[in-house]
Amino acid sequence: MLQPDPTRLPPPPAPPPEVSIVVPMFNEAESLPDLVERVAQAMLASGRSFELIAVDDGSRDGSPALLRALAQQRPWLRPVCLARNYGQSCALQAGFDRVRGRYVVTLDADLQNDPLDIPALLDRLDAEPELDALSGWRQQRQDKALSRRLPSMLANRLISHTTGLRLHDYGCALKAYRRPIVDRIRLYGELHRFLPLLAHDAGARIAEVPVRHHARAKGRSKYGIDRTFRVVLDLVLVLFFLRYRQRPLHAFGGLGLWLAAPGAAILAYLFALKLTGEAVGGRPLLMAGVMLVLVGLQLVVAGLIGEVMMRIYYERGSGHQYHLREP
Repeated sequence: MLQPDPTRLPPPPAPPPEVSIVVPMFNEAESLPDLVERVAQAMLASGRSFELIAVDDGSRDGSPALLRALAQQRPWLRPVCLARNYGQSCALQAGFDRVRGRYVVTLDADLQNDPLDIPALLDRLDAEPELDALSGWRQQRQDKALSRRLPSMLANRLISHTTGLRLHDYGCALKAYRRPIVDRIRLYGELHRFLPLLAHDAGARIAEVPVRHHARAKGRSKYGIDRTFRVVLDLVLVLFFLRYRQRPLHAFGGLGLWLAAPGAAILAYLFALKLTGEAVGGRPLLMAGVMLVLVGLQLVVAGLIGEVMMRIYYERGSGHQYHLREP
């Protein structure tokens, strides 16, 4: 049996690719071979080194086995198979945790976005160093008007109006980022819909780029009109996170004071009536005043607890209060 030569040095590690493409997928076995070939066609023609991180989110249609088979002949294909279906945000985060390139591109697996648009996004990031992220805009969207385009249009306008980051198409999966921006983002729940907002909060300067959009040819859509209602709830979470993450007392305490102030005024009025000899014990106004004061005080206390938790979070090194930009 041959013994390894201790004098031989191990081969140097392969250099990291220039571009990391992250594709979350769930039950997309029909589209998977075409997706891999189209990404290869786009990136090999561009001359950029790349990796395709295909994150299978607990598919039950044979996608994991197909991914492994495709990866055997394609060293740039890196399958990541999650233990169960965790959701698109978690799948994207699993991909972000494994990227090695200086550019990170996100893409859906259904081929409604065209991988041939990726090189143009990368060329623009090269040409405009002041930009940190590019978000796709499906100007000619090939989806049903009532169930997909109308709810999406309303959601985009609502998000743009409430956050101040005005984009035409928050839901387009085709986006490109510089690596430092992705390293600052953590995705939870269903926050993948708000990736441009999270990137903007991390210091990114964002532009929108028109991209092609195709009708779904294979597989079935995983989205329905019910997600419109979830977007509203997630938007409330994102707004709180962006505006009051470092000062929760201003959110809870401010609302608490708005409630407690009229409650205190009501109780003062009833106290003055009591001093004049009037009976106030059976008045509904008394109960309203007490409830307003109590709820207001509870909200102020919740804000104080939030302040303590934020200080523990930052002082333990779990997060950064600020990010730096290269001079």
